[in-house]
Amino acid sequence: MRGHLPDENPGFVGRRTELERVSAALAEHRLVTVTGVGGVGKTRLALRAAHRAAGRYPDGAWWTDLGQLDGERLLVALVADSVDLADHTPGMAATGLCRRLADDRLLLVLDSCEHLAEPCARLVTELLAAAPGLTVLATSRRPLGVEGEETIVLDPLPPAGPDALALLRRAAGEEFPAAGPAGEICVRLEGIPLALELAAAQIRLQGAEAVRDQLGSRLDAAPGARFHLLAHTERVWPSRHQTLRAAIGWSHELSTPLERLLWARLSVFRGPFDLASATAVCIGGPLNRATLPEALDGLVRSSVVRPPDAAGRHRMLDTIREYGATWLDRTGETGTVADRHAAHFRGLARRAGTEWHGARQLRWYRTVDAHHTDLRTALDRLLRTDPDAALDLVGSVAFAWSCRGRLREARDGLEQALLLSEARGRVRARALWALGVTLVLQGEFGPAQDVSERCAREARHAEYADAAEHTEHTELPGSAGPVDGAGRAEHGEGAGRDRPGELTLDAAALAGLLALTTGRPTAAHVVVGHVLDAARGGPADSAARLRCHLVRVFALTGLGRLAEARERALRLRALCEELDEHWTRTALEYQLALTGLLEGDPAAASGHARAMLEGTRRLGASLGVALGLDVLATALAAAGEGERAADVSGTGEAYWRSTGQPRRGLPGLRALHEKYTDTVRASIGEPAYEEIFVRALTGLPQDGLDRALRGPGHA
Repeated sequence: MRGHLPDENPGFVGRRTELERVSAALAEHRLVTVTGVGGVGKTRLALRAAHRAAGRYPDGAWWTDLGQLDGERLLVALVADSVDLADHTPGMAATGLCRRLADDRLLLVLDSCEHLAEPCARLVTELLAAAPGLTVLATSRRPLGVEGEETIVLDPLPPAGPDALALLRRAAGEEFPAAGPAGEICVRLEGIPLALELAAAQIRLQGAEAVRDQLGSRLDAAPGARFHLLAHTERVWPSRHQTLRAAIGWSHELSTPLERLLWARLSVFRGPFDLASATAVCIGGPLNRATLPEALDGLVRSSVVRPPDAAGRHRMLDTIREYGATWLDRTGETGTVADRHAAHFRGLARRAGTEWHGARQLRWYRTVDAHHTDLRTALDRLLRTDPDAALDLVGSVAFAWSCRGRLREARDGLEQALLLSEARGRVRARALWALGVTLVLQGEFGPAQDVSERCAREARHAEYADAAEHTEHTELPGSAGPVDGAGRAEHGEGAGRDRPGELTLDAAALAGLLALTTGRPTAAHVVVGHVLDAARGGPADSAARLRCHLVRVFALTGLGRLAEARERALRLRALCEELDEHWTRTALEYQLALTGLLEGDPAAASGHARAMLEGTRRLGASLGVALGLDVLATALAAAGEGERAADVSGTGEAYWRSTGQPRRGLPGLRALHEKYTDTVRASIGEPAYEEIFVRALTGLPQDGLDRALRGPGHA
């Protein structure tokens, strides 16, 4: 089935009437918003309703968790990512999303809209106007206020009813009689699901009678004495609902001092976090490497923090995180912990950038993807507090973001940081290189040319400054001057004054990439050849050298020097296999597939195209998959396999649409694709070709990719 919905929470209890109301509303209205106080179960109900309704939408049901956003700037990018639109187009952000959804019949779920109600309302209005087949299901503490919105207010579970007791029993893992402490707990907590879960955690630790008595003393107190913490109660805690405040406050009081301190500090995380990140960000004072794991376990036992998933990552519900953030503010640590969070993720970004070249490339690529939300949070913090550090962070991860299809976020972060930061040298040159690559991938060749020239100038400036500084520090006692010969070896990322370093190599690779994509293979060959001839070292010595050699291979292919291109590509691929380097190896498979086609060997081309597709699937690169499917379809057509070519081509069109761009690629491939496609259309007949093509286009893209990867001899 198309779409993406999270797995349902096995603790879903009751809500039969409410579920029917949401289902009926979705059948009649294009925008349905489930409203209610925090902790009442809006997300669970929406998820259950979405799973139930998904089959009615041919293009699937798709889930967007807006709780991870701290502002509206990346709202469209997050929604686009949630519907598998790796938007590579320039221009207004919502335009590509509207185009992606225009002809689809799908359900889009926007969870936790309350802090972005107005921008969500604007976006939903625009999407509903552009996409007649779109239905939106939203959850929010207040309605969005869009014309035609159907609002369903979700109340707590009936406190004295069977559902509240069933939820408490399931959460506590214990069977309670209806009459007794458990029933009293349900009534005292007014049937609020989150409050019942917190109580269940304490029941496991203390027993039902003790929990009933503690809640009694808290909830029987005057409202002003129940909970004396929050200064901005209307924003976070609706004034009409003090019970949830009291229940969370009670859980807070039952926590140990270290657990309370950790709870507050963990509130800076917007996404999932692991023990290593929690330790790096939250230690200080009595919380140290020895005491923090025990405090985290305590918060898990009390249901304040969700247990770790299969990857070892924890989460906090928004309502509980907001409570912790208010405590953090009271302690006066908000800025300090936010800075520590930003510093940690800046360090993670720098490590990922350093590890790109080598055996841990794929691991760090996936790490950047897993921590994407908090990397964005850290970047936003640094843009406000330390633009130079922001430039360093985004320059370290922007290439990985672009490979993953997050071009808008990469471009947005890079352009903001370059505008705000006054840093010069290595950090700025690297950021300009990453921005240039992003612009090329978006097809923005004019701006990319300007950035490419700026990148080359900054690289020369940085390497000259590095070399000059190095020369000043390499004078030996008793010598007449600077060390010559071997003593003038490269320093850091720079080289000597007469040799290009890593920054200049990357600037040349960017210029070469731009030349290739605009049909100028001679220019690409000259620019990378010039710096490679002048630089020290071999292709495996650095990522920049490898990228330059990759550009040269593609340039040779474009110049028709196919035997030389293939020979160089095979050598480079062998080096990549030794390094366990994935990105360049995948690009080389594409080049080898193209070379096979140009040399009249469609079988070899098919093998290399499938190898490329395996690599791009591991990297989650939609554009790479689209390019690979095009070259595979061309190879199959060249081999006379018309039906398989039509199937792969239809799947390729689906992936191209997921990038928001029309089909494109190297000029030589486009001509071959058209030539061989026309041949197989004639051989199997236009109606048969179109039927297979459209079936693949409208089917599940992942299924089509699986078929393409099976190879000959498989159904």
